[in-house]
Amino acid sequence: MNWVAPIKDEQTLVTFQQKLREVDDKYYIMFMIGVETGMSLQNILQLKVKDVLNKDVIKAVIGTKSIVTEYHVPEDVKKIISDFCKNKKANDYLIVGYLGDSQPVSREQAYRVLRSVGKEIGLASIGAQTMRKTFAWRYYKRTNDIYYLQNAFNHASPSITYRYIGEKPNIQIILKKMSPEENERSRYMLYKNNSGITRISNIVDELTTIKEQFSNPANSDAFYGKVDCLLVELESIMEAYKNN
Repeated sequence: MNWVAPIKDEQTLVTFQQKLREVDDKYYIMFMIGVETGMSLQNILQLKVKDVLNKDVIKAVIGTKSIVTEYHVPEDVKKIISDFCKNKKANDYLIVGYLGDSQPVSREQAYRVLRSVGKEIGLASIGAQTMRKTFAWRYYKRTNDIYYLQNAFNHASPSITYRYIGEKPNIQIILKKMSPEENERSRYMLYKNNSGITRISNIVDELTTIKEQFSNPANSDAFYGKVDCLLVELESIMEAYKNN
């Protein structure tokens, strides 16, 4: 399975949107809702006109626990939706299949269109999660609020959310915002099955192996390049840890 990445370049994002519109307005609307609200593709395809028309907030049921999540709709997206919904009935699905069809576009079809447009403009990392990841990445760049995204996507930890949007964890933000409950959970998980000691030992063992191999004349330049990158990252993390 190909890695799905957010679209980080604004001009590329605009081009992608324009190409979707050339395919069909419904895919453009679908994409705009995803990119501007963070709603998943699956939930977007289940929306009906009455769910979105003139709405400041779109509600969707998430997961097996039926958690209701609210997605805020920017004014420009409300206008786009309003124009698209002219002559549509309240109970109509927003993103229907073929002309005259009353059923929503399938997830597979939507995925194929997204992939096809991505390929057309040279983006290989396009998939069903592209809209959500793009929303999340743009939101994080505006606010640095990884915790909002963690809660919105129901991720177990900020590190998962950082990986999800393809960003390096900001250790200072994580350490400063750890709640007492999260600290207690970390203590429990690190003691459980001796997990903390095992993880630390694995890191120490790997660093020891690198240290022992460091002066091997058979090492390539690529080896030292990787070691240098690793040390830069570790030094940055350790500095943030000591200062918090």
